Amino acid sequence: MSKTKEIKNLRKAAERIKKAIENKENIVVYGDADLDGVSSVIIFKETLKNFGADVKAIYFPDREKEGYGINKNGLNFFKKYAPALFVAFDCGIGNFKEIKQAKKMGFEVIIVDHHEILDEIPVADIIVDPKQKGDRSFKYYAAAGLSLKLSEEIFKVFRKKMPESIRQNFLELSAMATIADMMPQEDENKKIINEGIKYLEKSWRPGIQALFELEELRGLNLFQKIYKINSLLNVRDVENGLPAAYRILTCLSKEEAKILAKKLYNKGEERKEKIEEIINDVEKKILNKNEPIIFEGSNDWDLSLLGISASYLCAKYKKPVFLFKKGKSESQGGVRTPKGFNSVEAMKEFSKKLLTYGGHPQASGFRIKNKNIEDFKKHLLKYFDKK
Repeated sequence: MSKTKEIKNLRKAAERIKKAIENKENIVVYGDADLDGVSSVIIFKETLKNFGADVKAIYFPDREKEGYGINKNGLNFFKKYAPALFVAFDCGIGNFKEIKQAKKMGFEVIIVDHHEILDEIPVADIIVDPKQKGDRSFKYYAAAGLSLKLSEEIFKVFRKKMPESIRQNFLELSAMATIADMMPQEDENKKIINEGIKYLEKSWRPGIQALFELEELRGLNLFQKIYKINSLLNVRDVENGLPAAYRILTCLSKEEAKILAKKLYNKGEERKEKIEEIINDVEKKILNKNEPIIFEGSNDWDLSLLGISASYLCAKYKKPVFLFKKGKSESQGGVRTPKGFNSVEAMKEFSKKLLTYGGHPQASGFRIKNKNIEDFKKHLLKYFDKK
């Protein structure tokens, strides 16, 4: 790949990881549970193996139960490994309290994230996020793209050449994750995608082989297959704390991978029906409303399906869409906005009453106390009415 402007703190992170490997320190990894987060974690874990090291523990939050980002459950899960180097992928940039807590528990924290910077940055030891001040690199990497760059940098600080087979293998994962996370397919991302997809159909990974060989994907072209597979890899199916995407992409048995691929396909069909139900439900609710945004919630909706449902509604109605699952005292939501609108900026002005929020301008999320929902809606109506 051609030379690009250096990503701020990338070398610093690679050197710190090298030190941890050489000193046989405990390394724990926290990743978001979607395909981008999962791919980032796999790239990092497999990079460490090349230097005779391993990750002591991995934690992926259950979005349905724990929401997005670093949480107390994850920190408690890692507690017994402290002191340790704690590396977070695809999350962490908005977890101010949790990072403080991690530091108190004896963790040294590296954040590798690509989400929007909020009013401040957490007190992590090293932050790799192209959107932070002073970073002059390409701004729109997926987290897996950053993980790939970090892996390349780790090989460099060890003064070793990354084997071509490993590079191709990581490019496959980065390409799929960049497409799945809907990052702009330009500049560095275009290079990652163009190079990565060349290797996908001949991937050595049993999981990717099994997904490409699904009977139901026959007749589709390469990009159609990738989009379908990415959709299946984001199907919610957790076992022993590990999402299906992690289990199938690290699976070493082709037979096991085939069984899991078929299971994901069947679950994907069920998921499609549930998404249609959410969309129909929302459309009934907004039938006689003429507002600049779609802002709806329900106790019955599956939190993991709100993002994709919001994407469909946003494309159809050309409006910002805020959908949330209502809990007993709190609600969690997914947000999608058309180009030209910045959902993170819109929520920033209401941040004092939000428990958490963040993401990308066009795709983000939030958590809020139910008592503040109506005020939140009023704020958003006012904000987007001006726009």
